[in-house]
Amino acid sequence: MAIIETPVAVLGNGPVGQTAALLLARWGVPTVLLDARPFRDAVGSKAIVQQRDVLDVWESVGVGRQVAAEGLTWTTARTFHRERELFSYTFAEAGRPAFPPFVNLSQSRTEELLDARIAGAPLIDVRWDHEVTGLSQDAGGVTLTCRTSGGEVAVRAAYVLACAGAKGDRVREMLGLRFDGHSFDDRFLICDIRADLPGWASERRFYFDPPWNPGRQVLIHPCPGSTFRIDWQVPSDHDDRREVASGGRDARIRAVIGERPYEVVWSSVYRFHSRIVDRMRAGRVLLAGDVAHLVSPFGARGLNSGVQDAENAAWKLAFVLNGWAGEELLDGYHAERHAAALENLDVTAATMRFLVPGNEEERRVRESTLAAAATDPEARAAVDSGRLAEPFWYVNSPLITPDPSRPFAGRPPRGAVPPAAPGVIVPDAPISVTGTRVTRLRELARDGFLLLMNDSADDSSDDSSDEGADEGAVLRAAHQATPAPVRLLRLGDVDHTGTVRQALAARPGELWIVRPDAHIAAVLIRPSAAEITTALHRSLGRAGAGRDPHRGQGTWSTQQNAERT
Repeated sequence: MAIIETPVAVLGNGPVGQTAALLLARWGVPTVLLDARPFRDAVGSKAIVQQRDVLDVWESVGVGRQVAAEGLTWTTARTFHRERELFSYTFAEAGRPAFPPFVNLSQSRTEELLDARIAGAPLIDVRWDHEVTGLSQDAGGVTLTCRTSGGEVAVRAAYVLACAGAKGDRVREMLGLRFDGHSFDDRFLICDIRADLPGWASERRFYFDPPWNPGRQVLIHPCPGSTFRIDWQVPSDHDDRREVASGGRDARIRAVIGERPYEVVWSSVYRFHSRIVDRMRAGRVLLAGDVAHLVSPFGARGLNSGVQDAENAAWKLAFVLNGWAGEELLDGYHAERHAAALENLDVTAATMRFLVPGNEEERRVRESTLAAAATDPEARAAVDSGRLAEPFWYVNSPLITPDPSRPFAGRPPRGAVPPAAPGVIVPDAPISVTGTRVTRLRELARDGFLLLMNDSADDSSDDSSDEGADEGAVLRAAHQATPAPVRLLRLGDVDHTGTVRQALAARPGELWIVRPDAHIAAVLIRPSAAEITTALHRSLGRAGAGRDPHRGQGTWSTQQNAERT
């Protein structure tokens, strides 16, 4: 039997697996990307809503701007009850982001763009027609047995990142994982139609109990090429073939768009699930995306959260493989992304309770809330048509150093983001760094640890030697704490407009430590070397453990980190 050896095997060549492989390659880590299918299946639009922070992740591997350019940008979400508009809201972000809040682009086109990038990545070995039929672990790694059309193949990897999708039952079974939760009875009918609908191209529309779908909901999303995604909530016994044959689907569509010409591009009927694995790390295997958690699509939290899983896993695997962190860092993957999945379940389950009341009391609350929302702002806030995707804020993560002066006040209002603080993704804004082509803060934030110094009020003198001593002391402390890439910037040198300092609400004398996934790890005020060391050790899962931070650079070269800037 042929044996393939690799530091990381990625199971599943969908957007989550593709993203993981590209991110690992960016850190210099080779991967073998396995998929049971014989080739790419480009049928249907599938997931269409890409969130701003996911575009940032994709831009770090050279794809974000392409997705944004081809996608359709929308900035407003409107909610209706019957035919009356209840409210609308737009999306905000501190700083000056490089990308819009959301773009809509079909998953199949996104996969094509990621495939094109993978084709130019020599560290990624794509293997279609490799169905994983066996998985065993030992102290040195993981052995996968794959069934292929040419016979069995073994893949030996130090670690495995499973991105096997919603149908990854076999992977979960081989790992002995539970997949607790439940499925909803109601079905949802998707139709992607091409039509001319003036004024609908920049907004998402949600209808409760419209006259053309009484007692249920309809969601409409604009897509590129004058295409619109329409979701109807339908009864559990809905028969799509019968409705098409009888002309019922045509009537259903015309009730929404009128007597305009249209073309059905794709149609599907699906059922919602709300499930999560009990562990997202099983030894040397990490799980990401739908194989680890399934949520209803209202809020677009499926693909977006899966990409955020991939980024969290990729930098941690890369740091372990490069010798910059111990394996205990991988426990932080489960701690952070399992908490993120639980919040997604909580948010989407609340939405489904409002959309599909499970009992008479829930139905009564829904009806009274919708009736009052026309005139009562408090009732409007209780109307739940889906809280749209947002990054998870790791404010309670064991890898984050809390700042009591910046307490987390909970989920902000819809369309808003929390103030910058430890655990929150760093705001994006223009910067100017001598000697680099980088113009955005988040571009630098994904090259390693980024340290941002905000000069003390008494640092405004012309005594450059004093400033150099401060900067040198901070860098020495950081390099003593970790051999990972570290960059230090003075905000006064790179933030000429003050946009970054305003977005951070940075105070004099503060040192901001930003992780390789652009989340803020700590905010320290005039820190000592010991405080810097403690914060960096905590972000690496060490929490003060006495491991030699200079034990070597690991097996896999990361020279490209320097080349990126």
